[in-house]
Amino acid sequence: MGLTHIKARIANPARPSKTARLTFLVDSGAVYSVVPARTLRRLGIRRHSTRTFTLADGSEITRDIGDATFVIDGNRGASPVIFGEAGDSVLLGSVSLEALGLILDPLKRVLRPLPMVLGSSTLPKEGGRGIRLSRDR
Repeated sequence: MGLTHIKARIANPARPSKTARLTFLVDSGAVYSVVPARTLRRLGIRRHSTRTFTLADGSEITRDIGDATFVIDGNRGASPVIFGEAGDSVLLGSVSLEALGLILDPLKRVLRPLPMVLGSSTLPKEGGRGIRLSRDR
């Protein structure tokens, strides 16, 4: 299994003309993307929350979270982003990939368009193929 790196631009959603170009390790196992805090601050992206994450070895770290716009090959999407600290990898996570409408092909290790499915806003009629839900009493 190889690693997949991709060049992408990130921008401040409030000031889309402020951008930075970075090389990301595509990590479909990571939920959020990670960008160096100094880059996010330079773009004027501010933290809106703090979260605790569990690393592969079981240890926990706390990081600030903000929002950024990601752009890859004309695909644009907004996503939460982790303010990376010293030693953190620059990662493109699954939420950002989905916001961009992309998915990692695990065999060829390239990004492909994500099939877009729009759910129905109506429930199937009685006797249809839907799952019968019991009501809490």
